[in-house]
Amino acid sequence: MMKFWKGFLIDIQFFTAIPIKLELPMDQEHLKKAVQAFPLVGLLQGIIYSAFFYFCSEFTPFSHLASAFLLWLATIFLTGGIHLDGWMDASDAFFSYQDQEKRLEIMKDPRTGAFGVLSILVLLSCRFLFIYESTVNVENTFYIIIAMIPFLSKSVMGVLLLTVRAAKNEGLGALFQKAAKPQSLWPYPFYLVCLLILVSFFSKEFFIIGILILASACCTFLFRRKAMKWFGGITGDVLGAAVEGIELLLWMTVWLLHYFVME
Repeated sequence: MMKFWKGFLIDIQFFTAIPIKLELPMDQEHLKKAVQAFPLVGLLQGIIYSAFFYFCSEFTPFSHLASAFLLWLATIFLTGGIHLDGWMDASDAFFSYQDQEKRLEIMKDPRTGAFGVLSILVLLSCRFLFIYESTVNVENTFYIIIAMIPFLSKSVMGVLLLTVRAAKNEGLGALFQKAAKPQSLWPYPFYLVCLLILVSFFSKEFFIIGILILASACCTFLFRRKAMKWFGGITGDVLGAAVEGIELLLWMTVWLLHYFVME
């Protein structure tokens, strides 16, 4: 249990801006536990987002626009921008229309190109639109949805990490991949079942949550194929881009459901 807890703290250090001022072990066993804790770190992020949005909406004089904007900012600052960096690097590489080796070289370049800048502008603009319009009429179910989105995206990140080969033998992605095998993913469905049981006490609208889970499964299948085709495998940047892309698609799904189902 102590190793799992330390693995969880490793994830918080790597994937959030929450200050954890501890020197944590980085051996394979602890990194394996860190991979197994990916969804829980996503759930922690989601709970923070939900609580923050609830506070802004219910206990402050802020308008709906201001509350949505603050939630949007929270999704950027809580992660420290680590996944956004991967999104920009992967965008620069993808839109270069070069071969796989050249794309990997472009992702290693610390400079950000025009496509990286444009892609992050589109990503963040779309995310704000989806958050703003989806939060017009907030019900209890929506707070659950906010918590579910990073939980699902981090789950997909773990699946991609351990089921797609590494495009290179260095970097953050390779570090985690060497520490675990696909069999290490067994806690993921357990987390999901426990979370669904917990959700059942607060909401009966499993249809919406089921749609998000189905969308995440489709994204996993799509990103596995495209990562191999475009980059020859996964890297830390590709995983970061996948997390951002999946969260955007899940927010878009909620936005579309808001228009066609939740009205």
